[in-house]
Amino acid sequence: MNNGTTYQIAQTEDLENIYTYAEAQLKTEFPDDMERMIAIWESRFRKEALEHYLKLGWSFVGKNSENKICGFFLGQPLLFFQAQTQTLWVEYILADDLKIKSELVDIAYKLSRDKHFQQVIFPENVQNLEFEKPIQFQKIKDPMIWAKTTK
Repeated sequence: MNNGTTYQIAQTEDLENIYTYAEAQLKTEFPDDMERMIAIWESRFRKEALEHYLKLGWSFVGKNSENKICGFFLGQPLLFFQAQTQTLWVEYILADDLKIKSELVDIAYKLSRDKHFQQVIFPENVQNLEFEKPIQFQKIKDPMIWAKTTK
């Protein structure tokens, strides 16, 4: 797009680089190796999650002018969710800065519109980002709860 960042559909070949990028971001939050390992086990970018998302073709990666990852989002389609035929669920977004994060959100939004999806679900923290054209964020229609099915 601009600032030397290019965006493309994340490929399975990007898995190690995405994982390394996300893990490096955690080092500032969890300098202790053991704490960081536990955080990775509970993360949304675990390797098995990346394998799943990258096979689907709905995730994007941003790369800087040196071809290094500077952001990504993990997305997957949901069919027949809340009475909508097609929904893109963006599970996780990570970026070097707010500009790149905003561009990734914009890509997910435009992709969903271009593919005639009825809605896209984002993590709530994206609503305060700045966009060239405003995105009208909505609350989830149906109040939800969830039940843990594992011990």
